[in-house]
Amino acid sequence: MMVKAPPKWIRKPSLLSAGLMVGSGFWNYDGNTLQDIGWFFAKAGAFVFGSGLAIVPFLHGGVVKEFGWLTEHQFVDSVAVAMITPGPVVITVGFIGYLVAGFPGACVAALSTFLPCYIFTVVLAPSFKKIAKNVSIKAFVEGITAAVIGALVGSVIVIGLRSINDIWTALIAITALGALVYIKKLQEPYIIGVAAVIGLLIKFI
Repeated sequence: MMVKAPPKWIRKPSLLSAGLMVGSGFWNYDGNTLQDIGWFFAKAGAFVFGSGLAIVPFLHGGVVKEFGWLTEHQFVDSVAVAMITPGPVVITVGFIGYLVAGFPGACVAALSTFLPCYIFTVVLAPSFKKIAKNVSIKAFVEGITAAVIGALVGSVIVIGLRSINDIWTALIAITALGALVYIKKLQEPYIIGVAAVIGLLIKFI
């Protein structure tokens, strides 16, 4: 009967894909894990300042060291996926959430990370012009800016120690750094693309 007259959801590719995802653990998750994901990523969104890469050391400390949700290799891969896909690097939280607890984990991780930022912006927006001139606020921002530099260096260390593991990866990293420093008009996507091609050639040739 299923062969001769399959249900409509099987005949539709999108619904069939959804059915396959459900059967392959797409919706498998643990309630306690989702709670931990929500609380951890809410702290990340509320207390980590700076660009997307500034969040990497904090995520590594929780996802790998504290909870053990991902291995070192999986964590680096998740950051790499976020860097090569469109959008800010911080979208890696969604990918990490998916690896830990499927689609629900991705939703909870992304929502928990971005919601505090949204709330802070909406609540403080009417007072931005007033508080921007406050001496204490200026000092606070200057301190945060300095801390963000340290966080970015920490991100480089976290990713570098786990990605540069032989002479070839070291040469690629050094060449990319030199290109960024000395070729002013060279954009990062071109460097990433060339590095990816070189990596494939080294791997398969």
